[in-house]
Amino acid sequence: MKKVVIITGASSGIGKATAMQLIQEGYTVYGAARRVEKMNELVWAGGKAVALDITNHNQVRAEIQKIIETEGRIDVLVNNAGYAVYGPIEEITYEKARQQFEVNLFGLAEVTKAVLPTMRSQGQGTIVNVSSVGGKVYTPLGAWYHATKHALEGWSDCLRLEVNQFGINVVIIEPGVINTGFAHAMDQQLDDSIGPYKELKRIIVKMMQSTSKPGQYSEPTVIAVTISKAIKTKNPKTRYAAGKMAKQSLLGRKLLSDKGFDKMFLRMVKNYGK
Repeated sequence: MKKVVIITGASSGIGKATAMQLIQEGYTVYGAARRVEKMNELVWAGGKAVALDITNHNQVRAEIQKIIETEGRIDVLVNNAGYAVYGPIEEITYEKARQQFEVNLFGLAEVTKAVLPTMRSQGQGTIVNVSSVGGKVYTPLGAWYHATKHALEGWSDCLRLEVNQFGINVVIIEPGVINTGFAHAMDQQLDDSIGPYKELKRIIVKMMQSTSKPGQYSEPTVIAVTISKAIKTKNPKTRYAAGKMAKQSLLGRKLLSDKGFDKMFLRMVKNYGK
């Protein structure tokens, strides 16, 4: 019997790459995203596309129930849907901040809650939460994004302990610098030349642009292969760091004190500002 996988945020980037990887490996894959037309390639490859806004909790429950009724099981959930709000804390509206949490944490939680009863009844399942190295490290202008990823790390740890008794694995994926258009999205959010933070914005954009050059990033397929490895493992690790600068960034954060990390980053800011 083919294992059934649900992947949120499957219309692009890591989600799309993971869907294509798992379809090729023989899984029954349901890709979920707000825009179904962006998942045509997934359908052509043999997957199934579901229109889903994870912040619409009624829709989440209804669509997950349809999959359960069709397939009779859910073996893997890959919580990948997410995005980043960037800007100074002083300037980001609470509306934008709340929406960041609605997608990156509360929407993810609702999808997870919708699949848990089925996984419990099966006595097995794997939940993969795509976090980021940004769930362990931090940068200026990324407070709300980092807050969601830091929260996801702790939330996932608690979930792992709660569902262990039911034979359910919880895995955290911590991508590094991945070619998903992240830097371009930041450019657009920080594209202004007014206010007290204008120089810091310019420098952070410059730093991020340096990671969008060939050789400075990994392709989403690197994360797709990592997720595939994790769900095939009977006793997976709690965390997998993968992609350009992922392990180096996490090691640096582990070795440095808070003030040491601050000094390192502020030195980088100073150098890029020259």
